[in-house]
This record gives sequence, structure tokens and C-alpha cells, in this order.
Amino acid sequence: MKRLLAVTLGILTAIGGFVDIGDIVSTSEAGARFGLSHTWVLLVGIVGICVYAEMAGRVTAVSKRPVYDLIRERLGPRVALVNLLGAYAITLLTLAAEIGGVALALQLLSGAPYLLWVPAVALVLWLALWRVKFSTLERIFGLAGLSLVVLLIATFKLGPDFTQMTKIAPPPGENWPTYFFVAIALFASAMTPYEVFFFTSGGVEERWTPRDLTLSRVNVFLGFPLGGLLAFGFLATSAAVYEPLGMRVDTLGQAVLPAGLAFGQVGLGLVILGVFAATFGAAMETSLSAGYTVAQYFGWSWGKYLRPRQAARFHTVVLVSILLAVAALLTTIDPVQLTEYMLIFSAIVLPLTYLPILVIANDRGYLGDKVNGRLANTLGVIYLFVILAAAVAAVPIMILTGMGG
Repeated sequence: MKRLLAVTLGILTAIGGFVDIGDIVSTSEAGARFGLSHTWVLLVGIVGICVYAEMAGRVTAVSKRPVYDLIRERLGPRVALVNLLGAYAITLLTLAAEIGGVALALQLLSGAPYLLWVPAVALVLWLALWRVKFSTLERIFGLAGLSLVVLLIATFKLGPDFTQMTKIAPPPGENWPTYFFVAIALFASAMTPYEVFFFTSGGVEERWTPRDLTLSRVNVFLGFPLGGLLAFGFLATSAAVYEPLGMRVDTLGQAVLPAGLAFGQVGLGLVILGVFAATFGAAMETSLSAGYTVAQYFGWSWGKYLRPRQAARFHTVVLVSILLAVAALLTTIDPVQLTEYMLIFSAIVLPLTYLPILVIANDRGYLGDKVNGRLANTLGVIYLFVILAAAVAAVPIMILTGMGG
């Protein structure tokens, strides 16, 4: 049972990575506009994050150190600083969007404007990270996020056109630049940098050793595909409901409505619960990831298992990051729009995260005989080229399409 519960680290990471507020709306919008023709992007993203998360988890289990700590040591402080600046900026933007996402979910439940919920969400988030055990957090929100399974059941009841899954092309009325803009955003959402930093730091928090390699792989190959499958639920239900009507999806309320159409108030309640758990889980991941990356770069004590006095600078970074995220939201910027920008800029910095992981995973000084095999390296290099292509294309296609408009 203890081993089974330990898998919730992967579930929490995956749900937070694949089903945060931006992904919910972006996959729903993709389904409404393009049907199921972006299913291949979700599959490519799932395989890609599994390839690199497996490497990162193996590095952590064997070296007993988080990946970011090794990046600084292996590649030097200057290269690691560039990585830190890019990763922290994207993580901070994501954190703001996630806090906004939780507030939007509470708005759906209460009817009160989401901005009124933002300070309360931030306070509860900080108190949870400060006072509640790491294992408790990951199990509560990781498992609660599984209520989004209702979307997969709703998919079969609503009946989208599954033949679209084999069509890699925009439907009539859409164009190729916009199609690829959405594809880049969906791919970046699957490969967001904070996922691997949180996953490997969480492995250190849970004291993984080489004997936990199997546990790490179960987390990766169960958790991340599950997260991708839940994201597919939003894609498919929106394709079933909105594409035939020619409607777009740009709010959280529209994204969750198909579950209500399929199963009434019960379905709607379950999906809102799942959205709340997923976005709050993502907010925890991004808050901790902000603290992890900064503390690991500077060599500070870090981690939730340490008392706040023992890791004061780590907890300070987490708190300051939350306050900065709240300040951004209080400018009244739309959390959904903020996340859409974040996904595109995330695509730009992806190489800074994944190239160092590939380098370290081949370093026998850290991994001994547990370095990458031929398959891991082949897939790693292929995906590195895909990541580079997405990074190069992100800004030009954003400008060309006017953010996919």
C-alpha cells in the first residue's frame, strides 16, 4: 500500500502538467476549432515528457540529487544561470495562471468574481506548503484530480468524430499557421520545464535511492500518460459539443460545460472538483519549483521536509513567488490569456531545460552503469530536435497568427 500511495507523486506531477488552467482552455479550444485533429500532439507530448522524466528520475534515484543541482555542477554557474532565469520566469508566469485558475474554479462554485478569491487562494496555498506534509499534499490533490475521469466517460456519451484523430490537417475554415500555433502551445504544455524540476526534487524529498528506480518509472509511465489522457477528455468533449456549432472556447465555464451536458449537475460538480484539484496541485508544483530551482542553484538548504527555520531562504523564495504571482493577477490580466502567452514562451526556453538533462543522463560520473541506453538516447535526440524546432518557430508563428486568432 505504501508503494501504491507513493505513485501519487507522478499522478500529481502529471495532472498538474497536463491539466492546468491553460491546458484546460487550450485543449478545449483546440477541440472546438479543430476537432480531434490535434490528438497526435498530445501523444507526441506524452512520449516526450516520459522520455525526459524517466532520465531525470533515474538521475535523481542514482545520484540522490535533483537534476538542477547537477546542471550547475556539470555545466557551470554561467550556463546554469541562463537556465535558472528562463525556468524561473516561466514558472512564475505559470504560478500566476494556476492561482488564477483556482480562483476561476471557485468563481464557478460561488458566483463571486475570481479576483476576490485570488488573495484567499494565495494564503491557503502558502499555509498548505508551509504546514502540510509533502506526501499528504500530493495524495490529496493528485487523487482528487482523478475525478476528471468523468470527462473520458462523457467523451463516449457525447460521441465526437473519432475519425478526425487520423487527420493531421486543419478543418475547413481554419489555416495551417493557426493549426501549428495551437500544436506548439499543446506541445509546450506537455513539456513545461517545472514538471521535471518538481518531479526530481520530489524524488529527493521522498529519499529515492537506486532501489527506487522501478518506483520512479512507474510514476513516469503511469502518471504522465494518465495526465495526457485526462487532457484528451477536454479535447474530445469540446470537439463533440462545440465544433459542430462552430463555437470557440475561451472561458473555464465553457470548458467544463460538456460534462454537465453529459451527466447533469453530478458530472459538472465532478469536473469542477477535478479542475480545482488539478489547478491547486499545479499551483503547489510551480510554487515549490520556483523555490527548488533558486535554492539549488545557490546551494541553499531546501525542501518541505526541513522546518522553515532550516530552509528559510527556500521558503522565502516560495513566498515571494506567490506574492509576485498575486500582484500580476491583481492587474486584472486574464489568467487564461496569461497562460497562453506562457505556453508560447515556454516553448522558447525548452531547450535550456532538456539539453542539460540529456547531457547529465549520459555522464557516468553521476550514473555509473545507469547512463542512457541506445533507445533512451535515440528518443532523447529526436525529441531534442522537435523541441528546438518548436522553440525556433514559436515567436514567428505567434506574430503571424496574432496569438492564434
